[in-house]
Amino acid sequence: MVRDHSDALEADLLEVFSIDLLDLWTGGLSLRRLHVLITSLLARQGTGALVAAIDESAIWTHEAHILARISDALEAANWLFISANSAGDEALEAPEPMWRPGIEPSEPPPPVTASGADVAVWFGQMNSL
Repeated sequence: MVRDHSDALEADLLEVFSIDLLDLWTGGLSLRRLHVLITSLLARQGTGALVAAIDESAIWTHEAHILARISDALEAANWLFISANSAGDEALEAPEPMWRPGIEPSEPPPPVTASGADVAVWFGQMNSL
């Protein structure tokens, strides 16, 4: 891990602990202490260059992911409301979900909607029951 993310590790050691990674080679930092410091850096979710270098999705907090889900739900609700209440027959594009770090966007399934005529027929059948 030190070899793969040495720049991020060095930046975090300096910023968080005021320790230079070069101290490992000059004898001012032991491997045991470096292990303890790295473990501490990895436990600090959502902060630090090392955590972001290892897992990009960790740069968002749990609360940020919840807010993104709320934003997506509001956009979907608005889209459904506008689609249901528009007079035109042309379909509006469904909103794209908010970008999330470390998560590749997937292709959403095409929305399945009924036409006004289909809904009228369905309600007509409901009235005859």
